[in-house]
Amino acid sequence: MWRSLASNMLTVLLVGLFLVAGVVLWGQSQYRAEGPLDSAMCLRVESGSNMTRVSNDLAEQGAVTNARIFRIGADYQDKAGDLKAGSFLVREGATMEQIVDQITKGGASTCGTEIVYRIGVTRNQMEIRELDPQSLQFVELAEFEPGADAAPEIYGEKRDQSDTRYRIAMAEGVTTWQVAEVLKGWDVLSGEVGELPGEGMLAPDSYEVIPGTEVAAVLQEMQDKQVLRINAVWESRQDGLPLASPEEMLILASIIEKETGLPEERGQVASVFVNRLNQGMKLQTDPTVIYGITKGQRVLGRGLRRSELRRLTPWNTYLIDGLPPSPIANPGLASLEAAVAPDETGFIFFVADGTGGHAFAETLQEHNRNVAKWREIEAQQQAN
Repeated sequence: MWRSLASNMLTVLLVGLFLVAGVVLWGQSQYRAEGPLDSAMCLRVESGSNMTRVSNDLAEQGAVTNARIFRIGADYQDKAGDLKAGSFLVREGATMEQIVDQITKGGASTCGTEIVYRIGVTRNQMEIRELDPQSLQFVELAEFEPGADAAPEIYGEKRDQSDTRYRIAMAEGVTTWQVAEVLKGWDVLSGEVGELPGEGMLAPDSYEVIPGTEVAAVLQEMQDKQVLRINAVWESRQDGLPLASPEEMLILASIIEKETGLPEERGQVASVFVNRLNQGMKLQTDPTVIYGITKGQRVLGRGLRRSELRRLTPWNTYLIDGLPPSPIANPGLASLEAAVAPDETGFIFFVADGTGGHAFAETLQEHNRNVAKWREIEAQQQAN
């Protein structure tokens, strides 16, 4: 009798174990299976939240099939206590395991609100935008010009959100002084500028920052990136260029940057200056004269006067031979590349053509015709 009872109990125990194992395997398969989300969503995890609140939120939004399995899986992976505040892009069909990994590994938010400070050549803009999870495109919420416009109410609202991201977008052709002035005036950052990096030594690009980042650290990141670009581009230079060093390449690239905003023209503009240097001709480029007047600390905002073209400064390339002593702005990667790989042309002249581009010429006679056309366009524009 006892032997029969023991046998029955063992059978029940084994069945129970098999059932438990089955439930565990089923739970694991649910945890790792493709999720029910049919379109991407932005999951916001508030500071001080917990895994129960997050799992219920996910279940309500149709991102997980079972909030309990989500929590058990997070516990089993020993990640329940690693929940991070922020906004996280949850992709279509994301598994519970993938979502747990996203919200516990830390790092920057991957969706939600972003405030971008755009540093431009003639004006700066603050843009408040939000990532649309479906299109993965940013939707602009508001923009304003710091120092000129009153900040919209939404700016203060988004500044108060802990998961708002911040970015600095530096345009090609801005000066180092312009960048430093923006950074030291933005209350998201802290600290002093310190020693100003040399002109041309900041890489135009987009930089994500977190509140409280030191201004000097941002400038150093920009400088480090530009050094890497300069070294890489210099190593790829063509043979026979009239450039003796990476420093001269940087100067030429900055002039190219200021002379044209059209990507397809950079190689041609570079060829003009390289041809002039090879022939011992003066560069005769207005942006260098302007830099001699402003030192990059303001926008001239008008045409050059004859007296300014005749005034001797180290940057007046109508009067000095060769390259000026320093860059005149921070060139982007494309202008650096154009400086060491110019188009093969016979051009030694160019002038605006009225379309936003330039007319290039090999001879003075041809150039004079192009200048006459431009004067006619100028006169027509002024008349209109």
